[in-house]
Amino acid sequence: MAVSNKIKDKAIAKVSVHGGHSGQFCHHASDSLEQVIQAYISHGFSWVGITEHMAPSSDGTRYPDEQEDNLSAKFLKQRFREYFAECKMLKEKYRDQIEIFSAFETETYEGSEVFVKELVVELKPDYLVGSVHHVNGICIDYDESHFQLAVESCAGIIPLYAQYLDAQYEMLQALEPAVVGHFDLIRKFDPAYLDSFKTLEIWQRIERNLGFIADKNLILDFNLRGFDKTAEQYPSTPVLKTALALGIAIVPGDDSHGVNSVGRNYQRGIELLTSLGADTNWRKPALIQYES
Repeated sequence: MAVSNKIKDKAIAKVSVHGGHSGQFCHHASDSLEQVIQAYISHGFSWVGITEHMAPSSDGTRYPDEQEDNLSAKFLKQRFREYFAECKMLKEKYRDQIEIFSAFETETYEGSEVFVKELVVELKPDYLVGSVHHVNGICIDYDESHFQLAVESCAGIIPLYAQYLDAQYEMLQALEPAVVGHFDLIRKFDPAYLDSFKTLEIWQRIERNLGFIADKNLILDFNLRGFDKTAEQYPSTPVLKTALALGIAIVPGDDSHGVNSVGRNYQRGIELLTSLGADTNWRKPALIQYES
């Protein structure tokens, strides 16, 4: 009850370091970006990072739903540019009601590092959310059939975990994103993920990646959307406890995909973090510095 009262009294600020996908700029989301921002305001958020998925580098790196509906990479790149223009306009429009960061969520596949850096130069985001959604070019969190294709491509679920974590480590080294998105997304369609984590080669990789995050003082996205998709948030509790022991900053991200998911599961997540002794004086992401 004490935790609930603290949240109600706003002693713990409402923030989202990884949020704000909208149907206007994301094919698997809903509502306009302005409607999503208005929802954050109505829910009492003090700041939010709008972190739209980056555009695909080519037609071959589109999400499955984008491919199915014949949305070309050229179209999606132009829409991504429009996203930044819209986000920066809304950032100014609502500056007296909420602090908005204009950011984006990266993808990780062959050639993505160069493309991300090109987008940073062109669009000048406030920060990056470093994520991995693909292994061997297959989207591992789209649906169970794609996940199984990824398992087959790696000749087993443990090798899939290993490749995911290795790809994540390479992304972290290449980009040093201010925020690391849904760290263990790979477990979304693995009901036995706790057993998978206990495999020595997997847990060693988890510790390696968390060690890098700690050394570089990056933020770990406490991704509340996980409650809707699996038994718990991302990262799972064993990973979360290890991150806290390493002194990694944990900050909530609702990973909203429309008005209805803004702030969803927030109180549930805060209660867990509080029970683990996490610092709820949320750290803001380090902003990318550009030459004037």
